[in-house]
Amino acid sequence: MGSERSDDDTWDIASSVGATAVMVAAARAGETERDDALIRDPFAKILVAGAGTGVWETILDADFNNRMAGADPEVAAVLEHMGNYQAVRTHFFDAYFADAAAAGVRQVVILASGLDSRAYRLDWPAGTTVFEIDQPKVLEYKDQTLKAHGASPVATLHQLPIDLRNDWPKALRDAGFDDSAPTAWLAEGLLMYLPADAQDRLFENITALSAPGSRISVETVGEHAAERRQRMRDRFDKLAGQFGMGQVMNVQDLMYEDPDRADVAEWLDAHGWSSTSVTSQDEMRRLNRWVQVDNTDDKAFSTFVTARKG
Repeated sequence: MGSERSDDDTWDIASSVGATAVMVAAARAGETERDDALIRDPFAKILVAGAGTGVWETILDADFNNRMAGADPEVAAVLEHMGNYQAVRTHFFDAYFADAAAAGVRQVVILASGLDSRAYRLDWPAGTTVFEIDQPKVLEYKDQTLKAHGASPVATLHQLPIDLRNDWPKALRDAGFDDSAPTAWLAEGLLMYLPADAQDRLFENITALSAPGSRISVETVGEHAAERRQRMRDRFDKLAGQFGMGQVMNVQDLMYEDPDRADVAEWLDAHGWSSTSVTSQDEMRRLNRWVQVDNTDDKAFSTFVTARKG
């Protein structure tokens, strides 16, 4: 278990796992402002600006990466890699939803949705319903912030304020989820915050709720060497102090490093799904977003798994 986690922990948008959603939104905001942006998220910057986390707003500074590169080129390369990874990941799952919609799927479930704005920014066909599941305070912050800026979802949106460790399948059905209709599921930036047994239960519940023709796309968990994690952490803490970034959350302390975690593709293939996979390295190279980071092996990188239920 991550050192900052407990079996019944909760969070808002500025703390614990909730703050990682701000980190991801900051990456989307930065990507949106690029001339060669892979994705456009006009809501990301709004969601970051009001979150009160400080550090991720600092990273939105256009000059930040240049100053960081001058102070520590290796840390700057890691930050550039992280930003590119988030852009590529978002692009991959956006395309997944576009493919599902083109195939006629009109029911979508985004697990641990955080500050995901796809219900607002993707071109959903008429009749599409999106269900978002996350902690109550996280969904409340997103809903209030977007409403305050006049944003309206493109699809019919149902937000379910419930912890995935609780009876979320019942909450989903109570909100109008139709388990006889094909569903497009997304588990993006989620599995690393679950222990292995909770990951298994998650996929068991998804499988039980999925009609034939349903799809799922998942970001798997990379394995990072402890020694390199600590070395980079020490260097980043030093730079955070140098640049006045304040206390920086250690995301690794929130994650579950579980050697018994099931391989996602193998699990799905054994339970009525047919999966395909692409490594994040290959996808980053395909989109010309690869940044070489020293002393990192292939196990540190995630894989994007997509599967269909027959």
